[in-house]
Formats: sequence, structure tokens, C-alpha cells
Amino acid sequence: MNALTTLAAAALLACTLAAPASAAPSVEALDRMAQDEIAGNPIYRVYFPDADMAAKAAISFGGAVLESNYDKLYLVMDLSPAEIKKLQALNLRVEPDTAFMARRDAMLNALRRAGMPSILGKAAQERLAIQGADAEAIPGYACYETVEETFAAAQGFTVSHPQLADWIDAGNSWQKANGGAGYDLMVLKLTNKNTTGVGGSDKPRLLINAAIHAREYATAPLALALARKLLDGYGSDADATWILDHHEVHLLLQTNPDGRKIAESGLLKRKNHDTTACGGGSQNAIGVDLNRNFSFSWNVTNGQGSSGQPCAETYRGSSAGSEPEVDTIEEYAKVLWPDRRGPAKTDAAPADTSGIHIDLHSYSQLVLWPWGDTNGQAPNGPALQTLGRKFAYFNNYKPQQSVGLYPTDGTSDGASYGELGVAAYTFELGTSFFQSCSAYDNTIKPQNLDALMYAAKVVRTPYQTPAGPDTLNVALGRKAAANGVPAGKRVQITAQANDTRYGTKGGTEPSQLIAGAEAYIDTPPWVPGANAVTLNATDGAYDASTEGLKGRLPTAGLSTGNHIVYVRARDAAGNWGAVSAVFLKIN
Repeated sequence: MNALTTLAAAALLACTLAAPASAAPSVEALDRMAQDEIAGNPIYRVYFPDADMAAKAAISFGGAVLESNYDKLYLVMDLSPAEIKKLQALNLRVEPDTAFMARRDAMLNALRRAGMPSILGKAAQERLAIQGADAEAIPGYACYETVEETFAAAQGFTVSHPQLADWIDAGNSWQKANGGAGYDLMVLKLTNKNTTGVGGSDKPRLLINAAIHAREYATAPLALALARKLLDGYGSDADATWILDHHEVHLLLQTNPDGRKIAESGLLKRKNHDTTACGGGSQNAIGVDLNRNFSFSWNVTNGQGSSGQPCAETYRGSSAGSEPEVDTIEEYAKVLWPDRRGPAKTDAAPADTSGIHIDLHSYSQLVLWPWGDTNGQAPNGPALQTLGRKFAYFNNYKPQQSVGLYPTDGTSDGASYGELGVAAYTFELGTSFFQSCSAYDNTIKPQNLDALMYAAKVVRTPYQTPAGPDTLNVALGRKAAANGVPAGKRVQITAQANDTRYGTKGGTEPSQLIAGAEAYIDTPPWVPGANAVTLNATDGAYDASTEGLKGRLPTAGLSTGNHIVYVRARDAAGNWGAVSAVFLKIN
């Protein structure tokens, strides 16, 4: 059994049981129940009147959800008596899921009969003993890098792309900060070091942190995949190139490396590994929920949005910002962005505020924005919603304000939006904590990479640009695209403008008619002195919310080599949308 984690063993047994595969608890659910030794505890099915309420419950009770079935309007949950009372007070039907428990117990008994009564503890100990850069990928999940593999890949980028990548030591994990064998909290910074912002100012900055909850496997690999896409595309993909020339992308790939290392053993650990919190508990119970420990709005909901019990999944910590991982994010955010929001909770940030902060989580297929501690709309709520719906167009998730059935407090958006006014979002990826590699590779990664690339495009003005039309399929004439042209020859350019690309789950974003479009060569439109080339509607009139675009680019005076052509479109409300680009080669 040395080569098997409990997850792999449970998956094998699940396939051999008489119950249909669709009826069996997921491997992830079984794993959690076995690890926490709750085989005799009741598990509940909670019914909801609609999918929206079920999604809100998944936000508020995320640590308790074992299975979700939004189509049939129920969640399978591991609930405490207090949590049951909360749900019953909302007139929700909560009943023991006897079929689920029977299948769970049958699987656990099969594990014992197979001679694996303590496989979980053994697997965890064996996995935790594998430290160092030569650690293998997570058994059964080859698509996900370990902590060491993540760090090695990021460090490698600074060697393969020295002008584009820096590997920055931003702080320490709890174990390292307290003299143990923990980790540095490392940020991968991506930008062209040979370029500056407009007039020498700071470039707009996108911050993405991942794996703040250790068991959420897909999050750190997705952030690393974004780094690969940008770096591999630099010089060959025009959008990746201009993003790194004009913007910065900061990736805190492993926000909770102590906890993540434990989760790599197959344990469904959520918290960090602060051993002063529930020190006598199980590996899963030890620690602080880092996404309840942020200073802004810490413990403001009278115990509804976090727990004061050290062994609880949502334990908020002994004080606001008590954990070194949280302190690292809070301080790093203050370095990235100036404070542009007033002291009152009702103070809005100016519409031209730059910057986006995205916290990657799993699971629930949601795009969330502030506030999470109140039902009241954030002062920049309409603009946050517009960008949230734009993200949801790409990943097909449900976009909504992050408050659930009950509020949450001390969450990561406090470090950025709450304190500084920076647009802040949480992506809840996929459908399980240990998402299968097929689901990750075929759905989660491609759809969410598109959303993150869009964030990297609009980070200069995230409260304004997402309201405008997207520019798509930018292309040069066939000969110019294939072989380039001599300077002085006019080049045909075509594109499409679309003002309708927003997620529609939970609401519809207004769209307008396309009113105009422009192209720029080498100097993007936000730089003073940029020269616009007017583009026309392919059908002769701007009179629809989607339009074909066409025009001719002057090339007189251009030097030999590649040039970037930027294209953007404007809607009838005056909103300019995100830039898309193509390379123009001069022979």
C-alpha cells in the first residue's frame, strides 16, 4: 500500500461496490469523513427552494459541504448542532442522509477488510516525509504541482525569462515564522523590466493569490498556468506581449504552504498549521482559517461569519491579522496600490482606480465580489458587478456578491477593496476540492485562464473598461500576416466588436450599440500622443451590439521588425472596451 494514498484506495473500492457510481459519495467526501473519524456521525441532506439559495449556503457553510446537487436543490453536509439550528431557522428541511451514510460506512468497512484500517494516517505520514525539490506530483493528481514543484517552476522562470520574471520573498509561513520547517511566501512578479508606466509612473498591477485554503488543489496550478501562458507567449502572442510590457502580474502561488503540504497527503485540510490553535486536535483541525483572519471586517458579524472556536473550520484566529500569511498579503497589497477609498464603508473608490486582486478558491463555480459581511451593496458595487459578469462570461460561473445565507468576515477582499479601494474578486473553481485532472485540464484551466487574461488586460481601469465592448479576432490581410510588408505599404486590418459578452446566471448586464473603433501602431491608446487609425463597420454602419470592423494601416516610417497593433471599440454609452492586439511585421 505504500504507493497508494487513501484517496486512490477509496476510489478503487468505490468502483467495486454494488451501488451505482452516481449514487456513491465522492472520493473527496469519503476522504474527509474518514480522516476526521466521523464514520459514525450523521450526515445531512439540506433542501433549498432554489439554486440561488443553495449557492449562498455553499458560501456560508463551505467547510461543511460534502456534495452539491444544484439541479435537485440540495446539499449533503456534515453539520454541527448549531449549524443545523441556523438552517432550520430559515425553514429549510434538514434530514439525515441515510443512503449516503450507508454507502460511506460500506466503503470504510471495505477499507478495513482490505487491511487498511489506518491508511489515512500512514499515507499522511509517508507523504509529509517527502520533502525537497525532488518530491513527486500529488499521487493520483499528476496535473497539480506540489509546493516544491511550484517553487522550482517559478524559480526556473527567472532563469529562462530573466527580463520578465522575479521571484520575491514576501514573508513567511506560520511554521517558518515560529522556528519550524516551514516555507517562505514567494511572489512571482511578471513584467518587462525594460519598460515603465506612463510618464515613468507605476504600471497597473494585478495580484492573484492561490491555495489560501490548503485542500483546494486546482488553485495554485491555475495561477502557475497563467504565468506560463504569459511568458511562453511573450514575443509570439501580441496580447501576452503588451500585457507584460505595460502591466505587472503578481502571483502568490502558495499562500498557505504549510497547510498545502499536509493536504498533498490526501488530507482535506483547510487552515494553516498554527499549532497554537487546536493544538491537540487532528491535522485537519489544527490552525487558523486564513480567509477569516484579515484585519478589515475581522469578527464584525457577531460570530455568524467566522468561528471563535480554535478547532472549527472557520476559526478566525486570536486577533485581526494574527497570522503571518495574512500579514504578508496585507503588507504586499499596501506596497502595490495607494489607498484610494475613504474611511467610511460607504466611501467609493474613484472610477479610474487601478488594480485588481483575485483570490483563487474551490469549489462552487462562482465569481464573487464585496461585500461578504453584509447584504448591502459595496459603494463600487455596480462596476464590480459588471466586471464580475465579464469574468463569468469566460468561465460560465455564477457571478454574485459574496454574502451567503449568513455573512462572512475577515476575508481577503478586505486587504484590497476594503482598505484600498482596489477591485477584488474570489473565483470558486470547479466542483470539488480534489478536482480530477480531466476536469481541470479540459474545463477549469482553459475557461479560467481566459478570465485571468481578461483581468490582466483591464487592470488599468477595472471600474470602467469592462463596460465597453470586447474586440475579437484581430487579423491583418493574408499576405501581411504570412510574410510581412515593406514600410510604406498600407495593410488591411479586420476585427469584431461585441458588447454582449457577460455571464447571464443571476442577472443580465446592459449592452449598447457599437459606436466606433480605432487601431494604434506601437503606442497604445492610454499613452499621450498615441495616433488613432479609425476603423469602419464592415457593413457600412455602426447600428448593432456586435459589428465587424475593417480599416487600413499606414506603415510609412516604420522600422524593420515586429510592431504591435492595438485595437479597441467604443459603445454608444461612450465606454471604450478592452484592447486586443496583433503583430505587424515590416520587412
